[in-house]
Amino acid sequence: QVQLVESGGGLVQAGGSLRLSCTASGRTSITSYVMGWFRQAPGKEREFVAGISWSGGHTYYEDSVKGRSTISRDNAKNTVYLQMNSLTPEDTAVYYCAASRQGGANLANEYDYWGQGTQVTVSS
Repeated sequence: QVQLVESGGGLVQAGGSLRLSCTASGRTSITSYVMGWFRQAPGKEREFVAGISWSGGHTYYEDSVKGRSTISRDNAKNTVYLQMNSLTPEDTAVYYCAASRQGGANLANEYDYWGQGTQVTVSS
């Protein structure tokens, strides 16, 4: 069992930046998991934001965040990060960290463990 805890959310003005963190606890290292970030805005379905392979050598992004976001991982710290720049009000959502044992990509049902989420609010 992997427990994921997100942090780093908050209120930021448009054009600003945030770095979200996701730390895993439990006996299993996140080295065994592909990690991803998803988000869910009010009234919308949960959507993929970014993913990173086991070693961190491969990353992939949803088109709307590509070029202004960076996902990274520090396996020694059991932590995954999402750096988001040039934020817009459309980025406002609850952001979730997720872990996949089977090498998930961009679909929520490919991920096995989820955090509780952290709220990101971008004001115009």
